[in-house]
Amino acid sequence: MKDAYAHLVHIQSHDELGLYELIPDVVWIFDLDKHGWWWGNQPALKFWGLSQLDELINKDLSGDTQGARERTAQTFELAAKNGLTIDPWTTYPDGKPKTLYMKHRAVLVGPERHRAIIAYINEEVNLGETPENLLLVEAMRYTTVMVTSFSFEGDIVIENPAATEAYKHIDTKQLPDNQSAFSARFAVPAEGESRLQQAISDKGGRWTHLMRTSAGLRKHTLDIRITRHPLSGDFLILLAEYDVTPLYEALDEAHQAQEELRKMAHYDAVTGLPSLNFLLQHAPSYLARAERRRQQLAVMFIDLDGFKTINDSWGHDTGDRVLREVAQRLSGLLREADQIARIGGDEFIILVDNIRDENSVTIVAEKIIHRLEDKIILKDSTVIPTQMSVSASIGIALFPDHGNTLEQLIKVADNAMYRVKKHGKANYSIENSPGRDLPAR
Repeated sequence: MKDAYAHLVHIQSHDELGLYELIPDVVWIFDLDKHGWWWGNQPALKFWGLSQLDELINKDLSGDTQGARERTAQTFELAAKNGLTIDPWTTYPDGKPKTLYMKHRAVLVGPERHRAIIAYINEEVNLGETPENLLLVEAMRYTTVMVTSFSFEGDIVIENPAATEAYKHIDTKQLPDNQSAFSARFAVPAEGESRLQQAISDKGGRWTHLMRTSAGLRKHTLDIRITRHPLSGDFLILLAEYDVTPLYEALDEAHQAQEELRKMAHYDAVTGLPSLNFLLQHAPSYLARAERRRQQLAVMFIDLDGFKTINDSWGHDTGDRVLREVAQRLSGLLREADQIARIGGDEFIILVDNIRDENSVTIVAEKIIHRLEDKIILKDSTVIPTQMSVSASIGIALFPDHGNTLEQLIKVADNAMYRVKKHGKANYSIENSPGRDLPAR
């Protein structure tokens, strides 16, 4: 890690700091690697109520919280990257809180080249000693919400440690001329520049964007307000960023789960064909269109002959392979306007749209019967037979002659299919009258 700080000034001993004694303002150097003061000028000793430098160096900081240590480390990293930081710090020189605007520069100190920050008290912030004001300063420092103030040009004025950590990989000194520190945080910088101008124009707002953080691309909700610098009075952009990536991931997972449930409810898991639920949901539009166009529509109820023997003899896996092959064959015979569904077991329903007469649908039935007469070849089969045979018993009902709803038409077609089963199978029957003879084959 030391090589990463090779560009920093290395102060080897206190002898190099004589000029700092001439500065009337408070200046001290804090050693991060030992978490203690390395040096301070006379105003710094006076600030802490001390008389000797050794008292400052040996000051007990064992009570500092881990958050305070992390804040100091983040300040060093930011100063090492940008050259200078300016932000509010709360100190307790006499046991009472005092909030200061401090400048920090990153340096290396001593023969061990410890990481350190030179702290300059820039000016005291008159927040008073009210606990509420001090708590707000502390909240900004330790909150996990990323908070940054920008100039209207998109330059960083001040940021809290959470924001520093999120965007520590962005070197603002190396940005292209057309890119600001504000827009550089966006996955699409041009999008960020546009958002900055809109925020200024609208005097703030809330948006969600994909941001380029040190943890990778993350979804952040940006809460932007217009504020003023408490000292200079300049207008600033105050940006609070909330990482909502987990929320969006949860929403995506919920959407995917809903999609899976929808597929389970509307599509058959074995063949991939629509289910009866799908057919019932979409049938009204088919029937309404047929009625509007004064056309007929046929419902074909197909039951496979011989499938139960295959399933019982060779198992469900073999049965599923046969069903998938049957589904492909049936689908290949239909027009785009027609609709097929597997309604369970070895039963299928086909809606044949826009038929002119009975002959139109009987032609389809004949094609199905002939297509299923071809042997079903199961490849890579070593235990079970390589060829299987099934046939189809088909019952047919017509809209509007045999019913006005899909449920009515399926019931009629089902009855017609059972007549086929009783008269030798591998045939079709159109429900017309109870005494209608089956077509000869």
